[in-house]
Amino acid sequence: MTQSFIARKTLAGSILAALPLLAAADEGAPQLGGVTTITVVGARQPLGRSGTIPQDRIERRRGASSDTASLLDDVAGVSFYGAGGVSSLPVIHGFNDDRVRVEVDGMAATSACGNHMNPPLSYIDPSKVAKVSVYAGISPVSQGGDSIGGTISIESADPEFAEAGERLIGASLGSFYRSNGDGFGANLSATAANDWFSARIESATAQSGNYKAGNGQEVKSTSYSTQNTALTLAGRSGDSLVVFEAGLQYIPYEAYPNARMDTSENKSYYFNLKYSDSFSWGTLDARTWYKRTLHEMDKLSDKGGAMPMNTDGKDVGYSISVRLPLSDNDVLRVGNEFHRFMLDDWWPPVPGSSSMGPGTYENIRDGRRDRLGTYAEWERQWAPAWKTSLGARYDRVSMDTGNVRPYSFGGMSAADAAAANAFNALDHKRVDDNVDVTALVRYAASATSRYEAGYARKSRSPNLYERYSWGKGRMAMLMTGWFGDANGYVGDIDLKPEVAHTVSATADWRGAGEHKWKLRVTPYYSYVEDFIDVERCAVSVGACTAANVTERANFVFLKFANHDARLYGVDLSGEVPLADDTRYGSVMLKGSAAYVHGEDADTGDNLYNIMPLTAKFALEHELGKWSNVVELQLVRGKHDVQSVRNELRTSGYGLLNLRTRYQWDNVSLDAGIENALDKYYEPPLGGAYIGESPVKWGQAVGGKGRSFYVAVGLSF
Repeated sequence: MTQSFIARKTLAGSILAALPLLAAADEGAPQLGGVTTITVVGARQPLGRSGTIPQDRIERRRGASSDTASLLDDVAGVSFYGAGGVSSLPVIHGFNDDRVRVEVDGMAATSACGNHMNPPLSYIDPSKVAKVSVYAGISPVSQGGDSIGGTISIESADPEFAEAGERLIGASLGSFYRSNGDGFGANLSATAANDWFSARIESATAQSGNYKAGNGQEVKSTSYSTQNTALTLAGRSGDSLVVFEAGLQYIPYEAYPNARMDTSENKSYYFNLKYSDSFSWGTLDARTWYKRTLHEMDKLSDKGGAMPMNTDGKDVGYSISVRLPLSDNDVLRVGNEFHRFMLDDWWPPVPGSSSMGPGTYENIRDGRRDRLGTYAEWERQWAPAWKTSLGARYDRVSMDTGNVRPYSFGGMSAADAAAANAFNALDHKRVDDNVDVTALVRYAASATSRYEAGYARKSRSPNLYERYSWGKGRMAMLMTGWFGDANGYVGDIDLKPEVAHTVSATADWRGAGEHKWKLRVTPYYSYVEDFIDVERCAVSVGACTAANVTERANFVFLKFANHDARLYGVDLSGEVPLADDTRYGSVMLKGSAAYVHGEDADTGDNLYNIMPLTAKFALEHELGKWSNVVELQLVRGKHDVQSVRNELRTSGYGLLNLRTRYQWDNVSLDAGIENALDKYYEPPLGGAYIGESPVKWGQAVGGKGRSFYVAVGLSF
């Protein structure tokens, strides 16, 4: 309680200290609106993109969650692996985490953690997000390689410049409070610019304690605290634009209810330099970046005990893309990219422990993953109704790591010592040559109907942990895994890249004239060669025992393995006006639904963590500057579970959410009730609950119960 009070007092003091600076702004200077939009571009936009999220819906989302991934909650076909309070992992059409390419302001970042506790979306606060583009399934080759499930691109706001001879000074403040978990936070943004130079500083903080489920019980290991700060400097001359951004993140703690470890500290900083220009022959975009993450894990107070685990991850890369208009109807895009990820993962000894020391456990030492990619993409408008896009891409992925070692002594050292010796005797370098191909066609049959279809061959090489995790002792295996199932994992250095063949089609219909109804349907099918799934680890020593092979009601130990897999499903979304411009306002009914099925083509088993049938309906009302939403979310029970992982079943449920928003000229007020009926439920992808000691098998993580929230925004 004392810590919470001090944090609130410090936060309030920081905001009050900034007010005199804001008040001193020139009254005649243009003001920033403080309004941020998020767009998932739809059928009327470039080929391959999907859906549109209205700005007001995203504004309401910010008040309810500090997890940037939650901004995508309304996109049909997108779901999330449960994790920490700001670190959930996005899933598109059943493809999770590393299978989805995620970029933040053009930077490709990698989770520097054996539990993926610092995924790319965790590095940007929702208040900083200006645009989100989602390519579900068939993403053009220009939108990145080394992924098979689609692309998510997060962008912060463009730099603000003043008109010639003028200056611009503006700022915005925001704050929120959430009742469930006693969560609170604030954000600040300030900009100063003239017609050729712009400077912006942004800072955000959020904190929450453990939340309670709908049955009133505390869900332990769900607390978190996060702080983000960024400085953006930009200059322009004609069509030339140079943008430099530097940022810091500090997470003093973030607990995980479905992982055996928690984040005890995460420190990160990055530099991002962008250059864009227009020429008579086309446009050029170039970017280079560097990002470093120092990550520490341990068992926080809810779990008890001590087991320090540290990582040091570095991302460095560049991208160059050129757009060449070949004619009035033809555009050629070519580009080259490089991304290097370097990782050290080590576990310091615990004094006095019989199993964790002496000496340091080196899990990954001098790990490196280099990806060099080149692509070409041709887009042609054959006729007003017909448009096509063809693209090809080549990525060379080179991976290597140094020799490793277990703890010097201890009860687990025999299995780990044998595994380390076997691993060190191998040549660790692996090189993959990956080829991607995409073909898309769009037919606009009329002003009210459009159809799009395509095929994609997409590739993804294993990550460092899938190839190079080597320990076979129980503890070593339990420390690797980002799936929320609390099982143990060991890598396979000879894993092959995944190759996905995806076909998809989209039909988009809408009403003519004043009839504003819309309907969008997208069926898809993917067959994945060498899908990286798991098998029970072979009988040897350590955790890989005969009992482990047949275990059906406990945590198990698994080895990554290539299997073929198939996934198929359909996304639906639509809206219909119920009342328009009446004295009581306008009323719109919106809805979406998604179904996906995934199975291992080799074994017939279900794939892990596949979201069951979901549907969402929202009744949206607008009257002037006042808007309201009544939202119903329906989720079918998860019955198709993966037996090899002993995946847990969950029951179906329905949640009611209420939101309201009022916008003055420069002040916004959001309020709402999430899970208004205080329903107890277990999110299908929430994972196994191991948030407190002693750890027990068979309990899924309970979802958040009723939570009241309020958020205020002020712009100058």
